[in-house]
Amino acid sequence: MNKDLTREICELIRITSTDLPEPVEKRLRSALAREVPGSAAHEALRTILENVDLARRNSIPVCQDTGVPVFYVRFPFTMNMVDIERQIRDAVALATRESYLRPNAVDPLTGTNSGNNLGDDHFPSIHYKQVESDELTIDLILKGGGCENVGVQYTLPDERLKAGRDLEGVRKAALDAVFQAQGQGCAPGFLGVTIGGDRETSYAVSKEVFLRDLNDQSPDINLSILEEQITSEANMLGIGPMGFGGKSTILETKIKAIHRLPACYFVTISYMCWAYRRRRMTVVGDIVHYE
Repeated sequence: MNKDLTREICELIRITSTDLPEPVEKRLRSALAREVPGSAAHEALRTILENVDLARRNSIPVCQDTGVPVFYVRFPFTMNMVDIERQIRDAVALATRESYLRPNAVDPLTGTNSGNNLGDDHFPSIHYKQVESDELTIDLILKGGGCENVGVQYTLPDERLKAGRDLEGVRKAALDAVFQAQGQGCAPGFLGVTIGGDRETSYAVSKEVFLRDLNDQSPDINLSILEEQITSEANMLGIGPMGFGGKSTILETKIKAIHRLPACYFVTISYMCWAYRRRRMTVVGDIVHYE
Protein backbone atom coordinates (compact mmCIF):
# COMPACT_ATOMS: atom_id res chain seq x y z
CA MET A 1 0.00 0.00 0.00
CA ASN A 2 2.04 2.94 -1.30
CA LYS A 3 -0.73 5.45 -1.93
CA ASP A 4 -0.36 8.82 -0.23
CA LEU A 5 -3.41 9.19 2.05
CA THR A 6 -2.98 12.81 3.12
CA ARG A 7 -6.18 13.96 1.40
CA GLU A 8 -8.16 10.98 2.69
CA ILE A 9 -6.99 11.62 6.26
CA CYS A 10 -7.92 15.29 5.87
CA GLU A 11 -11.40 14.13 4.89
CA LEU A 12 -11.50 12.00 8.07
CA ILE A 13 -10.70 15.15 10.05
CA ARG A 14 -13.39 17.13 8.22
CA ILE A 15 -16.07 14.53 8.93
CA THR A 16 -15.03 14.22 12.56
CA SER A 17 -15.03 17.97 13.11
CA THR A 18 -18.27 18.83 11.31
CA ASP A 19 -20.56 15.78 11.45
CA LEU A 20 -21.48 14.47 14.89
CA PRO A 21 -21.99 10.66 14.85
CA GLU A 22 -25.63 9.56 14.69
CA PRO A 23 -25.58 7.60 17.99
CA VAL A 24 -24.34 10.73 19.82
CA GLU A 25 -27.02 12.90 18.25
CA LYS A 26 -29.69 10.35 19.23
CA ARG A 27 -28.52 10.50 22.85
CA LEU A 28 -28.74 14.29 22.78
CA ARG A 29 -32.25 14.20 21.30
CA SER A 30 -33.34 11.70 23.97
CA ALA A 31 -31.88 14.01 26.61
CA LEU A 32 -33.83 16.94 25.14
CA ALA A 33 -37.07 14.94 25.41
CA ARG A 34 -36.42 14.34 29.13
CA GLU A 35 -36.05 18.01 30.01
CA VAL A 36 -38.91 20.38 30.83
CA PRO A 37 -39.82 22.50 27.80
CA GLY A 38 -38.79 26.11 28.32
CA SER A 39 -36.28 25.25 31.04
CA ALA A 40 -32.65 26.35 30.80
CA ALA A 41 -31.64 22.70 30.31
CA HIS A 42 -34.14 22.26 27.47
CA GLU A 43 -33.01 25.45 25.74
CA ALA A 44 -29.33 24.52 26.08
CA LEU A 45 -29.92 21.15 24.43
CA ARG A 46 -32.14 22.67 21.74
CA THR A 47 -29.38 25.13 20.88
CA ILE A 48 -26.78 22.34 20.84
CA LEU A 49 -28.87 20.31 18.40
CA GLU A 50 -29.45 23.31 16.15
CA ASN A 51 -25.69 23.79 16.10
CA VAL A 52 -25.16 20.11 15.23
CA ASP A 53 -27.50 20.46 12.25
CA LEU A 54 -25.93 23.71 11.02
CA ALA A 55 -22.41 22.29 11.28
CA ARG A 56 -23.35 19.23 9.25
CA ARG A 57 -25.18 21.17 6.53
CA ASN A 58 -22.47 23.81 6.14
CA SER A 59 -19.47 21.54 6.75
CA ILE A 60 -18.13 23.76 9.55
CA PRO A 61 -16.76 22.68 12.95
CA VAL A 62 -19.45 21.64 15.40
CA CYS A 63 -17.57 23.50 18.15
CA GLN A 64 -15.15 26.44 18.09
CA ASP A 65 -12.78 24.35 20.24
CA THR A 66 -11.75 21.73 17.69
CA GLY A 67 -9.52 20.13 20.33
CA VAL A 68 -6.45 17.95 20.22
CA PRO A 69 -6.55 15.44 17.35
CA VAL A 70 -5.99 12.02 18.93
CA PHE A 71 -5.30 9.30 16.35
CA TYR A 72 -5.37 5.55 16.95
CA VAL A 73 -3.67 3.76 14.06
CA ARG A 74 -3.74 0.02 13.43
CA PHE A 75 -1.50 -0.72 10.47
CA PRO A 76 -0.27 -3.82 8.59
CA PHE A 77 3.40 -4.80 8.73
CA THR A 78 3.66 -4.00 5.01
CA MET A 79 3.23 -0.30 5.75
CA ASN A 80 5.89 2.13 6.91
CA MET A 81 4.96 3.84 10.19
CA VAL A 82 7.14 6.84 9.33
CA ASP A 83 5.12 7.39 6.13
CA ILE A 84 1.83 7.11 8.01
CA GLU A 85 2.89 9.67 10.59
CA ARG A 86 4.07 12.10 7.94
CA GLN A 87 0.75 11.82 6.11
CA ILE A 88 -1.23 12.32 9.32
CA ARG A 89 0.75 15.43 10.21
CA ASP A 90 0.41 16.78 6.68
CA ALA A 91 -3.35 16.11 6.83
CA VAL A 92 -3.66 17.96 10.15
CA ALA A 93 -1.88 20.99 8.69
CA LEU A 94 -4.08 20.82 5.58
CA ALA A 95 -7.28 20.53 7.64
CA THR A 96 -6.17 23.58 9.62
CA ARG A 97 -5.63 25.60 6.44
CA GLU A 98 -9.08 24.56 5.26
CA SER A 99 -10.62 25.62 8.61
CA TYR A 100 -11.83 22.20 9.72
CA LEU A 101 -9.51 22.60 12.70
CA ARG A 102 -8.78 25.79 14.59
CA PRO A 103 -5.06 26.41 15.27
CA ASN A 104 -4.64 25.00 18.77
CA ALA A 105 -0.99 24.00 19.23
CA VAL A 106 0.60 26.54 21.59
CA ASP A 107 4.16 26.49 22.91
CA PRO A 108 3.87 26.20 26.72
CA LEU A 109 6.90 28.43 27.35
CA THR A 110 6.39 31.28 24.88
CA GLY A 111 2.66 31.05 24.17
CA THR A 112 3.41 31.06 20.46
CA ASN A 113 0.83 29.31 18.31
CA SER A 114 2.35 27.13 15.58
CA GLY A 115 -0.59 28.08 13.33
CA ASN A 116 -0.99 24.60 11.85
CA ASN A 117 -1.83 22.32 14.82
CA LEU A 118 1.63 20.78 14.68
CA GLY A 119 3.93 20.82 17.67
CA ASP A 120 6.53 18.39 18.89
CA ASP A 121 6.18 14.61 18.62
CA HIS A 122 3.11 14.73 20.91
CA PHE A 123 0.88 17.18 19.03
CA PRO A 124 -1.15 15.79 17.41
CA SER A 125 -1.36 12.69 19.58
CA ILE A 126 -0.81 9.47 17.60
CA HIS A 127 -1.01 5.92 18.96
CA TYR A 128 0.14 2.94 16.87
CA LYS A 129 -0.50 -0.78 16.87
CA GLN A 130 0.77 -3.18 14.20
CA VAL A 131 -1.71 -5.87 13.15
CA GLU A 132 -1.62 -9.09 11.15
CA SER A 133 -3.96 -7.78 8.49
CA ASP A 134 -3.88 -5.98 5.16
CA GLU A 135 -6.27 -3.36 6.58
CA LEU A 136 -5.26 0.08 7.78
CA THR A 137 -7.62 1.58 10.37
CA ILE A 138 -7.38 5.11 11.70
CA ASP A 139 -9.68 6.19 14.53
CA LEU A 140 -9.79 9.89 15.32
CA ILE A 141 -11.07 11.63 18.43
CA LEU A 142 -11.12 15.43 18.68
CA LYS A 143 -10.71 16.04 22.42
CA GLY A 144 -11.72 19.55 23.45
CA GLY A 145 -9.85 21.54 26.07
CA GLY A 146 -12.89 22.23 28.24
CA CYS A 147 -13.66 18.56 28.83
CA GLU A 148 -9.95 17.77 29.12
CA ASN A 149 -9.73 20.22 32.03
CA VAL A 150 -12.16 18.21 34.17
CA GLY A 151 -10.41 14.85 33.74
CA VAL A 152 -9.07 13.59 37.06
CA GLN A 153 -7.17 10.71 38.64
CA TYR A 154 -7.86 9.24 42.09
CA THR A 155 -5.59 7.11 44.23
CA LEU A 156 -7.57 4.65 46.33
CA PRO A 157 -8.15 4.37 49.19
CA ASP A 158 -9.36 7.96 49.41
CA GLU A 159 -10.20 9.10 52.93
CA ARG A 160 -12.12 12.19 51.78
CA LEU A 161 -14.51 10.08 49.73
CA LYS A 162 -14.50 7.11 52.11
CA ALA A 163 -13.61 5.15 49.00
CA GLY A 164 -11.83 1.82 49.28
CA ARG A 165 -10.07 -0.36 46.74
CA ASP A 166 -13.19 -1.91 45.27
CA LEU A 167 -15.93 -1.17 42.75
CA GLU A 168 -17.84 0.84 45.32
CA GLY A 169 -14.77 3.04 45.66
CA VAL A 170 -14.66 3.39 41.87
CA ARG A 171 -18.31 4.46 41.88
CA LYS A 172 -17.64 7.12 44.52
CA ALA A 173 -14.64 8.46 42.61
CA ALA A 174 -16.53 8.70 39.31
CA LEU A 175 -19.49 10.48 40.87
CA ASP A 176 -17.17 12.86 42.72
CA ALA A 177 -15.52 13.73 39.39
CA VAL A 178 -18.91 14.59 37.89
CA PHE A 179 -19.95 16.58 40.96
CA GLN A 180 -16.70 18.55 41.04
CA ALA A 181 -17.04 19.43 37.36
CA GLN A 182 -20.47 21.01 37.97
CA GLY A 183 -21.28 21.21 34.27
CA GLN A 184 -17.85 22.48 33.25
CA GLY A 185 -16.53 20.55 30.29
CA CYS A 186 -19.83 21.18 28.47
CA ALA A 187 -22.35 18.74 29.91
CA PRO A 188 -24.10 16.53 29.09
CA GLY A 189 -21.05 14.42 28.51
CA PHE A 190 -19.56 10.96 28.50
CA LEU A 191 -17.23 9.31 31.02
CA GLY A 192 -14.25 7.11 30.21
CA VAL A 193 -13.00 5.33 33.34
CA THR A 194 -9.90 3.20 33.91
CA ILE A 195 -9.44 1.04 36.97
CA GLY A 196 -5.81 0.14 37.63
CA GLY A 197 -2.64 0.60 35.60
CA ASP A 198 0.11 3.11 36.27
CA ARG A 199 -0.56 6.85 36.14
CA GLU A 200 0.31 7.28 32.47
CA THR A 201 -1.36 4.13 31.13
CA SER A 202 -4.48 4.70 33.17
CA TYR A 203 -5.02 8.12 31.58
CA ALA A 204 -4.33 6.77 28.08
CA VAL A 205 -6.82 3.91 28.46
CA SER A 206 -9.50 6.20 29.93
CA LYS A 207 -9.50 7.98 26.54
CA GLU A 208 -9.14 4.83 24.48
CA VAL A 209 -12.43 3.48 25.87
CA PHE A 210 -14.17 6.26 23.93
CA LEU A 211 -13.50 4.10 20.86
CA ARG A 212 -16.06 1.59 22.08
CA ASP A 213 -19.45 1.44 20.39
CA LEU A 214 -21.67 3.88 22.23
CA ASN A 215 -24.42 1.26 22.57
CA ASP A 216 -22.29 -1.69 23.65
CA GLN A 217 -21.95 -3.23 27.11
CA SER A 218 -18.81 -4.28 28.90
CA PRO A 219 -18.17 -8.02 28.54
CA ASP A 220 -17.56 -8.06 32.30
CA ILE A 221 -20.99 -8.17 33.95
CA ASN A 222 -19.78 -6.32 37.06
CA LEU A 223 -18.37 -3.46 34.99
CA SER A 224 -21.49 -3.39 32.81
CA ILE A 225 -23.66 -2.95 35.90
CA LEU A 226 -21.32 -0.29 37.26
CA GLU A 227 -21.38 1.65 33.97
CA GLU A 228 -25.17 1.87 34.09
CA GLN A 229 -25.16 2.71 37.81
CA ILE A 230 -22.70 5.59 37.46
CA THR A 231 -24.63 7.07 34.52
CA SER A 232 -27.94 6.80 36.36
CA GLU A 233 -26.66 8.23 39.64
CA ALA A 234 -24.74 11.03 37.93
CA ASN A 235 -28.02 12.17 36.39
CA MET A 236 -29.60 12.25 39.85
CA LEU A 237 -27.17 14.99 40.87
CA GLY A 238 -29.29 17.54 39.02
CA ILE A 239 -26.32 19.31 37.40
CA GLY A 240 -27.80 19.13 33.91
CA PRO A 241 -26.74 20.57 30.55
CA MET A 242 -24.02 23.20 30.93
CA GLY A 243 -24.61 23.10 34.69
CA PHE A 244 -28.03 24.77 34.34
CA GLY A 245 -29.79 22.00 36.26
CA GLY A 246 -31.82 19.18 34.77
CA LYS A 247 -31.95 15.44 34.21
CA SER A 248 -29.15 15.01 31.67
CA THR A 249 -25.61 15.30 33.00
CA ILE A 250 -23.94 12.08 31.78
CA LEU A 251 -25.12 10.25 28.65
CA GLU A 252 -22.92 7.15 28.91
CA THR A 253 -20.10 5.64 30.98
CA LYS A 254 -17.44 3.27 29.65
CA ILE A 255 -15.08 1.43 32.03
CA LYS A 256 -11.93 -0.61 31.45
CA ALA A 257 -10.01 -2.53 34.15
CA ILE A 258 -6.29 -3.09 33.55
CA HIS A 259 -3.64 -4.82 35.64
CA ARG A 260 -1.93 -2.79 38.34
CA LEU A 261 0.88 -3.02 40.86
CA PRO A 262 -0.20 -4.24 44.31
CA ALA A 263 0.87 -0.91 45.83
CA CYS A 264 -1.23 1.19 43.43
CA TYR A 265 -4.95 1.49 42.81
CA PHE A 266 -5.69 4.32 40.38
CA VAL A 267 -9.11 5.32 39.15
CA THR A 268 -8.79 7.67 36.19
CA ILE A 269 -11.68 9.55 34.64
CA SER A 270 -11.62 11.22 31.25
CA TYR A 271 -14.58 13.39 30.37
CA MET A 272 -15.92 13.86 26.86
CA CYS A 273 -18.19 16.83 26.21
CA TRP A 274 -21.49 16.63 24.33
CA ALA A 275 -19.45 17.16 21.13
CA TYR A 276 -18.31 13.53 21.15
CA ARG A 277 -16.36 13.78 17.89
CA ARG A 278 -15.11 10.36 16.92
CA ARG A 279 -14.83 8.82 13.44
CA ARG A 280 -13.03 5.93 11.74
CA MET A 281 -11.30 5.51 8.39
CA THR A 282 -10.56 2.06 6.99
CA VAL A 283 -8.32 1.41 3.99
CA VAL A 284 -8.13 -1.92 2.14
CA GLY A 285 -6.17 -1.76 -1.09
CA ASP A 286 -7.42 1.35 -2.88
CA ILE A 287 -10.79 1.38 -1.13
CA VAL A 288 -11.29 3.99 1.62
CA HIS A 289 -14.31 3.75 3.92
CA TYR A 290 -15.47 6.20 6.60
CA GLU A 291 -17.77 5.50 9.52
